[in-house]
Amino acid sequence: MSKVILITGAASGFGRDTAETLAAAGHTVYASMRDVAGRNAEAAAALRGRGIKVVELDVADDASVERAVATALADAGKIDVLINNAGLASAGVSEAFTADQAKVLFNTNVVGVIRTTRAVLPAMRAAKDGLIINIGSILGRVTFPFFGIYGATKFALEALTDSYRYELSQLGVDVVLVQPGAYPTNIYSAIQQPADTARGEAYGEIGAIPGKMFESFMSMFQSENAPDPHDVAAAIVSLIDAPKGSRPARTVVGQSFGADVVNDATAPVQHGAVTALGLGALATIAR
Repeated sequence: MSKVILITGAASGFGRDTAETLAAAGHTVYASMRDVAGRNAEAAAALRGRGIKVVELDVADDASVERAVATALADAGKIDVLINNAGLASAGVSEAFTADQAKVLFNTNVVGVIRTTRAVLPAMRAAKDGLIINIGSILGRVTFPFFGIYGATKFALEALTDSYRYELSQLGVDVVLVQPGAYPTNIYSAIQQPADTARGEAYGEIGAIPGKMFESFMSMFQSENAPDPHDVAAAIVSLIDAPKGSRPARTVVGQSFGADVVNDATAPVQHGAVTALGLGALATIAR
């Protein structure tokens, strides 16, 4: 069945591929991004050429989010699926990141999800139906040194996704999480690096490790066995196509580094905690 889908961060990477894949499958797709008339004008034109509707949306700005969602709702009359894909990455010595840098990262990766979710939920609740897919990371379950601040935003998204899923389950809205591993996308070319270089240099050889890790990832991405970013779009399509009530809370895509093991181990603990509160019924979505 064709659905109306709004996806954030659709100018490139997972977002663009997912938008194109969903449109090809017959869905009505609203691909959102910043600076539609400027730096993303070429991407916007290419998406429109595929029959995809493009809307200006900056997840870091309340008014921008509200306008974009209102535009989609006015045009389509509903939003069946929200894909919270927009995000920023960071890598480097944690001490060398400034507080302002951390604020930018959290404002995009965490508060941005809260903004877009708040904007679409009234319509979904009124329809007693809807699906929200949050794009997290395996780094929301396992920790890599030098990716701590980025990982912290993804750990936060884990908690948000769980809480939304419980709170909305009896209102007909499903909320799930996709946890990709490392893939060759534009997120690495725009990766946030520490502003306080002196702090990083003070770590000596330890401070050089992030650069070596980055080189290793780039080498992997350029090899014949490089992971295919389309894996993520395929996983999202499967979640959208799945019947309500059958979707897994978390879907790992790509190399897991044990994130899948953590998922399996924590699921019964989490269920036990909710049950102990007398809220076990919230763990099953109403159809």
